[in-house]
Amino acid sequence: MESYVKETRLLDYSDASVQNLVDQKQWKKLDVVDRIKSIYNFVRDQIKFGYNKADDIPASQILKNGYGQCNTKATLLMALLRAVGIPNRIHGFTIDKALQKGAITGIWYKLSPQNILHSWVEVLFNGQWFFMEGVILDKQYLRKLQQQKPDCKTTFCGFGVYTDNFQSPEIDWNLNNTFIQDKGINQDFGVFDTPDEFYKMHQQKLNVFKRFVFQYIVRHIMNSNVEKIRN
Repeated sequence: MESYVKETRLLDYSDASVQNLVDQKQWKKLDVVDRIKSIYNFVRDQIKFGYNKADDIPASQILKNGYGQCNTKATLLMALLRAVGIPNRIHGFTIDKALQKGAITGIWYKLSPQNILHSWVEVLFNGQWFFMEGVILDKQYLRKLQQQKPDCKTTFCGFGVYTDNFQSPEIDWNLNNTFIQDKGINQDFGVFDTPDEFYKMHQQKLNVFKRFVFQYIVRHIMNSNVEKIRN
């Protein structure tokens, strides 16, 4: 159990910004279910969907950014949960790049790798592991996207979504699994105690040039496309 609550370089929950947030939200005063639910809702909706400069950045940096995608939101969610004593682990995958189409377009989409590193958090409560992939998209973004695609009731792929239930995806946590991109999964790497261990073994398939272009050009275009939908 100790390995599921330990602090690491990426899960830096003793950082002042993380501790101040925990105190401000008074999460430690809640019962365990409400504690998990409140932290989950915070990361889903207060940390907007967007693309950070890399996957392997600390939770405190993600909190400072105020936005994240599947991997970075997973890191922040894990750190906040561990800060209040909730055991968790990370499950690693790859997903097909098709679910990002729309957020990324044209030549940049063609140049992106076919398989994209993906992860979700698994939380241990009452002897059961709960999957929390539904934390990725903030509700404001998802609602706007649904409004733009009113005729789509079932499977939708694109703009950061790949689900079989587009109008009512399972993204609210109440002792259940949540999902929003899981239909795009094409490879399973298994579970890891920490994101640090996961990223030591698996990284995005980008060469030095493509990594530079993503960090300084492509992700800003993607974030701009996402923000246009949200607003």
